[in-house]
Amino acid sequence: MHSASPSASRPASGTKLQQPARRGFIGAVALASALSLAGGAVFAQPAAKGGAANLAMVGEPQGLDPMVSTADLVGTIMQHVYEPLFTFDANWNVAPMLAESMPVVSKDGLTYTIALRKGVKFHNGRELTSEDVVASLQRWMELSPRGKAVGKQVASLTAKGPLSVEIKLKNPYAPLLAQLALPSGMAAIMAKESIAPQLKDFIGTGPYKFKERRPDQFTVLVRFDDYASRKEAPSGYAGKREALLDELRFVPVPSANTRVEGALSGQFQYSDLLPVEAIGRVEKAGAGVVPIVTKNFGFPYIVFNTKEGVLAPQPMRRAVQTAVGTGELMAGGFGDGRFFVVEPNFFPKGTPYYSAAGGNLYNERNPQSAKDQAAKAGYNGQPIRIMASRQYEFHYNMALVMSEQLKKAGFKTDLQVVDWATLVQRRNDSKLWDVYFTHSGLFPEPMLSPPQLGDGAPGWWDSAAKKSTLAAFNQETNPAKRGALWGQVQQVVYDEVPFIEVGKFNGLSARSAKLQGYTPAIWPFFWNTSLGK
Repeated sequence: MHSASPSASRPASGTKLQQPARRGFIGAVALASALSLAGGAVFAQPAAKGGAANLAMVGEPQGLDPMVSTADLVGTIMQHVYEPLFTFDANWNVAPMLAESMPVVSKDGLTYTIALRKGVKFHNGRELTSEDVVASLQRWMELSPRGKAVGKQVASLTAKGPLSVEIKLKNPYAPLLAQLALPSGMAAIMAKESIAPQLKDFIGTGPYKFKERRPDQFTVLVRFDDYASRKEAPSGYAGKREALLDELRFVPVPSANTRVEGALSGQFQYSDLLPVEAIGRVEKAGAGVVPIVTKNFGFPYIVFNTKEGVLAPQPMRRAVQTAVGTGELMAGGFGDGRFFVVEPNFFPKGTPYYSAAGGNLYNERNPQSAKDQAAKAGYNGQPIRIMASRQYEFHYNMALVMSEQLKKAGFKTDLQVVDWATLVQRRNDSKLWDVYFTHSGLFPEPMLSPPQLGDGAPGWWDSAAKKSTLAAFNQETNPAKRGALWGQVQQVVYDEVPFIEVGKFNGLSARSAKLQGYTPAIWPFFWNTSLGK
């Protein structure tokens, strides 16, 4: 077993290292104080306006609709254009964004009354009203995987006057506000006149507005001069947002090595998700480049097609689970032991949702037992189609290792390497794949990730045990009681194998020292940032 040591991400002497708000919530209090200090530095003196930042992303977004796609890339870009009712602060607490304040909740926990901020303008110049919010949330509950899960809990959604919205639930639903706050698969508030099954006009309230997208070249956002910011100090995604840069240019750079070279040469002011083996080069690059190591960045996971194909039967998925050695996968994906930890618990020790449930089924790496199980399940040599993308190099490296592990257990494999946009598209068709690799951030609310815990996400996991354990978990609003109920959900995941959580990892990105005021976060954001000379 590998573990990430406390000093794992310390750079060589004299190197500047930016430690971000984790893509988890461990040690959030200490991080919050660090972030507030950073935020204070930004706003202690007025930052210069102007300039354009070139931001190297892992690839081309398959679309720009932030509801339809749960891809981090889409959320990262479009969170600058659209805003939700609520968001997360540096401690991963829910905070109001377009809502005036936190909602008023009835004693029975079923009615949420949400007051909206006055004077918030859309990019077309019209002011936000409750009708926009109702129309947007209805679209979200129809189209977004997370929205669909929320929609099943909602009895009614109504406008109560021009600046008030009421949500009535069928049962208490603890994750509601966290679901409304997530940038991925976002409950984005849109101008009602722009709403369509397929968006043509991207009209939000954010600090930047959409200008142009040229596929495989760039997506350009420009400052929205009439942006209505909150007044609170910046904290994570919450508080004051200011568009200091004239333009944000999100550039698809599928090659991880090209993102590294672009960061080192100064071509990119920010380069997302670099291969961990590049840490030495970035550290030695000098004062012009700042490495960003994100502790507990997230977890890779392997999604199984439970709907059709060779792995639709649970005994076959169980056989594959037995064959897989997650420790080898993490070593293959990250190499450097400072960048990963191999452990069966979905949430780290010391957090409310830590559980050892199902741990005996983790990291078994037992090819003979897997072969016996597969034979008993009627396996007759069909190839297991594994989809992975090289844009996330660790996905690809783990897929190579898994393919070899399955071959040792007597399975045939068909490794299909595609670009990320193609993978996201193909995973929606249950006839095209059996397994795909992806990853998620580590969040304080289990229902935020992975989408497979909701309804209708690729993999299409649906069972009586899933429904009953999740219903009990979601209807319990007492945080102390929810922890034990999460253990029951985790056990069902291990038993039914809709996906395998591989382990936890730290992430590496880089920014130019000229990009000032940047606060690292799970979905990188570039409001409150400026370009120094």
